[in-house]
Amino acid sequence: MSDNHRISALVGPASFVLAAGLAVVTAIFGAFTIEKRSTEDIRFSLQSDGIDWVEVSANGLQVFLDGTAPDEATRFRAETRASAIIDADRVINRLEVAAIETAAPPRFSLDMLRNGDGIQLIGLIPGPAGDEAFAVAEAIADIAGSAEVVNMVETADIAAPDTWDAALAFGLRALEALPRSKVTVLADRVEVEAVGETREQRAEFIARLQQDQPAGVEIVLDISAPRPVITPFTLRFVRNDGGARFETCTADTAEARDRIVAAGRAAGATGAVPCTIGLGVPSPSWGEAVATSLAALVELGEGSVTLSDADVTLIAAQGTSQDLFDTVVGELDAALPDVFSLQAVLPEPETEESAGPVRFSATFSEDEGARLRGRLPEGRIGDSVQAFATATFGADRLNMATRQVGDLPQGWSVRVMAGLTALAELEDGTLTVEPDLLRLAGRTGDDEMISRLTRQLSEDLGPGANFQMDVSYDETLDPVASQPTPEQCEARIREIQDETKITFDPGSTEINTTAGEVLDQIAEVLPDCLHVRMEIGGHTDAQGGETMNLNLSQARANAVLNGLLARGVLVSNLTAQGYGESQPIADNDTEEGREQNRRIDFRLLASAEVADGAADADDQPRTRGGVPSQGAIADWPFDVQPRPRPEAPDAN
Repeated sequence: MSDNHRISALVGPASFVLAAGLAVVTAIFGAFTIEKRSTEDIRFSLQSDGIDWVEVSANGLQVFLDGTAPDEATRFRAETRASAIIDADRVINRLEVAAIETAAPPRFSLDMLRNGDGIQLIGLIPGPAGDEAFAVAEAIADIAGSAEVVNMVETADIAAPDTWDAALAFGLRALEALPRSKVTVLADRVEVEAVGETREQRAEFIARLQQDQPAGVEIVLDISAPRPVITPFTLRFVRNDGGARFETCTADTAEARDRIVAAGRAAGATGAVPCTIGLGVPSPSWGEAVATSLAALVELGEGSVTLSDADVTLIAAQGTSQDLFDTVVGELDAALPDVFSLQAVLPEPETEESAGPVRFSATFSEDEGARLRGRLPEGRIGDSVQAFATATFGADRLNMATRQVGDLPQGWSVRVMAGLTALAELEDGTLTVEPDLLRLAGRTGDDEMISRLTRQLSEDLGPGANFQMDVSYDETLDPVASQPTPEQCEARIREIQDETKITFDPGSTEINTTAGEVLDQIAEVLPDCLHVRMEIGGHTDAQGGETMNLNLSQARANAVLNGLLARGVLVSNLTAQGYGESQPIADNDTEEGREQNRRIDFRLLASAEVADGAADADDQPRTRGGVPSQGAIADWPFDVQPRPRPEAPDAN
């Protein structure tokens, strides 16, 4: 074969190979271009939608999406965006979804309702299934006694919040203390709603719950007294040179109270206006009648208005114009709601005859008794008034220098006895009875006394009576408000023992002379602290056996308790506890140190402490850790699961 023929034979295949190579290169370049454009278009589209966490890559015609989506909806949106740019078959979705965070723990709460029918529980509390609910039910059973307990508490096996145990312990303490109450326990808050039978009981509840409140837990107390039955339903308002004021204020509803207080402020009253909401109103229009009467008094300028049940008495100031008086009285009489009747008084101008010495006066104080001066009716009526005064104040506390005369104003003896009855209720005061006026002034330690005296005088003197009251509340005389705090009680006893401690001779439980003098001082403090729960702690030195010392310390604590009892101190708020040698305050290697360790300490009982045993009666001894103990304090289930004191020695 010639060379030309051979070359021709090779050119054909070579051209085919070359064309094939060019086609491959062109295909590779085209695929690369498509990959680049697809990834860029998809990436731009995703970023424009705020999806910047997706990594876009390509391999040939396939486009891969990689990354972790925050949720399933966002993952789907990214895939949809990519599929809108290129064929969905070319999109390889390798996106993952972030793991869902652990759900937040539930909001634990426990509602406890206690009344005469029993105790109801409902809520969700933390703890292993059944365990915590059983512990709560056990504590509630101790509180309920034989009363019925309805338990609808559920548990969640989740770790309790840090303050849950403290909040629950306080809630149980509140439920124990309050016979009629609703207690809501949250992790960081305890809400207590309760009703006291009396004003004193309400103050006692508040004082008790204000002790040992747990740190980090908000305590909300709403302690109220039930609505009193008020007879007669009375309100009295006065305007004179001293200003405008309510001397007593009652209302049948909160709405009526608000209306009355607003009318009083419009009439010139300032400051806080205590207005008792009670039962016993003669008409649902009480608030309207009061507001209308106060507006009439404002028109008169000065005077007083008294409402007693359905009777309205308007007394103008002496010197008020007759025309003004007639106009105001006529308008008020027409404006008062049905049922209410009006009596209006315009005092006569003072003359030389009316300004004569027709007067009765009395002074009284708790320290000096009563002193009576002035005029009384002749005969049996005057004798009756004197006998009434003797019975009211006591013969040994009465200094009477009165004179019986005739021709006294009608109703004089009734007014004198009504005034003396009111005067006897005060801590100290003065009473003046004149022909057209009764004046009572003084001090009281009962913040509700002023209202009670106003109602009493209104009822005793009858409609139309003109009387003035200048009685003030003195908190220092209030036996409840002036009580020392638990911390103050503890500090007073500590001050006494800082000078001389109660110590014992070695091995002795006898109160020696020095210890007896200290007990005398403590016995003077404790009567003011009957509302405070305290512990008498007995301690020994380290000589002798541990069990013997524990018994000895208990006997010493009991000796102090009995010593206080012998000094006439009520010990119902005290408990005696022996600690043996477990809590030294000085070195037991020296005689001086051992003497200091043989001591008695008084301390407040913390609310989280629970006795291992309780007495069946207030004056019966109890046992703690196998050692007899005396006291009358009723232990509360402050801890859901009572724990032994870590500092107490093992009695065995």
